[in-house]
Order: sequence, then structure tokens, then C-alpha cells
Amino acid sequence: AEGKQQVRQLTDYYLRNASLILERMRGLGFTCSGGEHSPYIWVNTRTDSWEFFDLLLNEAAVVCTPGSGFGACGQGYIRLSAFNQYEQVEAAMDRIAKILED
Repeated sequence: AEGKQQVRQLTDYYLRNASLILERMRGLGFTCSGGEHSPYIWVNTRTDSWEFFDLLLNEAAVVCTPGSGFGACGQGYIRLSAFNQYEQVEAAMDRIAKILED
């Protein structure tokens, strides 16, 4: 019972991170999927997934996964992960918002 409770707490923690990512990316005008029952959020970048990967890495110091790495259907998407500390996710989303709002 104690182990199940710990797993649930950890799952809830990462889903809270995912919820923040979803909220912020949607607020920036992106269509997203996932993140509600999984720690991964797929973001439709409306551009080349590697170009968007480079933008986030070089301008916001955020690492994501280019969707094209998952095959042709992933082109135009990136995958963000909620596996991090909440404060780090907040900071990353602030940096992403800064470069995308300018």
C-alpha cells in the first residue's frame, strides 16, 4: 500500500508538470496532445521539427525531441517531457515563452 501511494504521488507530480507545459504551450498558440495521461506533450510546431528543436536548444536552452525522429508522421512536431522538477519546468517554459513571444 505504501509503495502504491509513493508511485501515485510521483505520477501526480509529473502530470502536474505536464499540465503546466500544456497550458503554457497552448497559451502561446500551439496545438498540443498528450500530457493528460502521460508525461509527454506533443507540440505541433507548424514548421520543421529539427528547426524548432534547434530554436529551443539554442535560444531557450531547452532540450526536446524532434518528432521526425519517430518517423514521417512526426515531422512538424516536437515532444516535450515532464520529467523534471516543477521549478525547472516553470523556468524552461518562461524561457520558451520569451523567445516565442518576441
